Amino acid sequence: MLTTTQTNKPGKASHTPDNVSIKPQRMGFEFGEQVPRYWVDNNYLISHTMNALSVLFPEGEQFFVDSVRAFRDQIQDKKLKEDVRGFIGQEAMHSLEHIAMNQHVRDQGMPVEEMERDLKVILDVARKLPKRHQLAITCALEHITAMMADMLLERDDIREDMHESMRPLWVWHAIEETEHKAVAYDVFLQAGGTYTERAFYQVFSTVALGIVSTWYTGRMALKDRSHFSVKDAAKGMWRMWGKNGAFSSLIPTWLEYFKPGFHP
Repeated sequence: MLTTTQTNKPGKASHTPDNVSIKPQRMGFEFGEQVPRYWVDNNYLISHTMNALSVLFPEGEQFFVDSVRAFRDQIQDKKLKEDVRGFIGQEAMHSLEHIAMNQHVRDQGMPVEEMERDLKVILDVARKLPKRHQLAITCALEHITAMMADMLLERDDIREDMHESMRPLWVWHAIEETEHKAVAYDVFLQAGGTYTERAFYQVFSTVALGIVSTWYTGRMALKDRSHFSVKDAAKGMWRMWGKNGAFSSLIPTWLEYFKPGFHP
């Protein structure tokens, strides 16, 4: 049982700035013929990678909500209670919008329903862990989504690579991830979460996310193999993992999570 030194419990329960309002919004994004098949830089590999991430969101964010909700009745601080309500509402809206996007991906012939079923099986296994460990997983993955959100909002080149019909969804999602990025972690601290739990599940969750997202990207790419080209795949890998790549550039921020005094 991972229960060593308790992580830094804050003097205040909520670290979300007072000028940040965590309010859910239903956007009603529409996806259809205006969305090109390869909507990120007209690249086969990057587009399937982002589609795979979208498939993870509805079930994944329900797991996040459940793990935070499990500790809601233990929260005494009024501000943190409000933050939790906002977090749950925003995550619910993210799921709805990505369900719409995933339907578009399904309409392109991708095995979305199979991947959603497989993910549910994986997350049902994770739900057998102690409640605080589930929350530690949520904190780790929220850190990763917040890193990606900050990167998207800060880098014009990444946003401009997205087709104009898809960009609004991902920018809106990124903005709301930055708004509520501290909430799950604040709840984790109030629940007595430890540094060992935090660090272990950061590694565990990153490895699991890497395996599942790569698996899902591969399944989509295999389904769409008639459009595969070595040149396109190499370009996609470089844009994601090469020098200043979309994902490789996040490694220093990922490592910050292991600092003893870290807070989102």
